[in-house]
Amino acid sequence: MKKIITVMLLGIAIFTFAFSSPALAADTVSGAKVFSANCASCHAGGKNLVKAEKSLKKDALEKYGLYSQEAIIAQVTNGKGAMPAFGNRLKPEKIEDVAAYVLSQADKDWK
Repeated sequence: MKKIITVMLLGIAIFTFAFSSPALAADTVSGAKVFSANCASCHAGGKNLVKAEKSLKKDALEKYGLYSQEAIIAQVTNGKGAMPAFGNRLKPEKIEDVAAYVLSQADKDWK
């Protein structure tokens, strides 16, 4: 009986890892540096100096469909509205890092 349960659990684990989407590996320390150099002039403390309601706070990110690493990466890469695109200025891994940083700070309410 133990062997059957072990084999079933192993099968579930293999299936889960084989068919789950890979997590984006990102460095929040690097992201903090990228944010400070490129984003903080408009988004210091998670705020938005251009459109106050579109801050980087968790509730605003959720409201505007940006509470995911993929959505933030797209926003930073392509820009939108008053926000410039950084896709030509930053390497993709640096954009991933800043997205991870923004999410981690949003989860801490930028404290």
